[in-house]
Amino acid sequence: MADTSFSPATAAKSVTDPPKTQSRFARALHKSEVLRGYLLMSPTLLIMTVGILAPFVILLVMSFWTRQGFGFDTTMTWTNYLRVWNEPIFGALLNRSFWISGVATVCTVLLCYPMAYFVAFHVHRNKMMWIILMTLPFWTSYLLRVFAWKVILGYEGVINSGFMAMGWIEAPLEFLLYSQTAVIITLAHAWAAFAILPLYVSLEKIDKSLLEAATDLGDGPMARFFRITLPLSIPGIIAATFLIFIPTTGDYITPALLGGPDGAMIGNFIQLQFGAVNNWPMGATLSIVLMLWISAIALVFLLVTRKAQEKIA
Repeated sequence: MADTSFSPATAAKSVTDPPKTQSRFARALHKSEVLRGYLLMSPTLLIMTVGILAPFVILLVMSFWTRQGFGFDTTMTWTNYLRVWNEPIFGALLNRSFWISGVATVCTVLLCYPMAYFVAFHVHRNKMMWIILMTLPFWTSYLLRVFAWKVILGYEGVINSGFMAMGWIEAPLEFLLYSQTAVIITLAHAWAAFAILPLYVSLEKIDKSLLEAATDLGDGPMARFFRITLPLSIPGIIAATFLIFIPTTGDYITPALLGGPDGAMIGNFIQLQFGAVNNWPMGATLSIVLMLWISAIALVFLLVTRKAQEKIA
């Protein structure tokens, strides 16, 4: 007859000898720091994955529907995509959106780079205070900043009133408001904080001994900048470009308040489809097309910048 007696030694062995699968997972978890990191982030990653994939799948499925009266015909069809391809208005809105967003992105990066460069290389005390001061105007509401620019650029705003008071102009400058210029200026200011921070981080990480070595070898300030500082700060430039270009392309608040007919963007048309027009399938189609175009442009930009980095290196 088998001995089924229970002893402390048997209990200790059952505790210290877990199942093989559990032991294998525990050893892998102990060895792999990456696995532990993903395990710690798993709740957040799960929520983000569901929060991103679920709306995307809904948009993708709805884009193949069509509007029928006050409802939707759920028959899967390419009608909306063919309409976007064939009707010139959609291509014109996409081109205008990419143009406005691209110009605003370039202007923002060019204006913010010197600010980030100054704080990274020439400020040695209270750097955090400088960063707070640079980003302080962006702590206010986005809508408040847009309305503030509407007051500044208006026909009777600060700029026109000041120029007319000094006698520089006789009539208000019409191109300042309800135009693409107004949209570009407002977007460049509204998203400046998203360019300053990645640029500053990229510049701050540059090893200053490289600049000292270049100086010892006879390089001047301009040579040091174009041979060392600029190439090493390209990751920050890429991050700032993506952080500005992607959201501003689909922006509809700024064009609606400051753009007028000439400054309307694709985001305004998408918002109109989901709102007054009540054509959700067309709005979903335009959203999918916009995402595909942005992804393609971002991929081309990454390839070009990578080739440029390889040539510089």
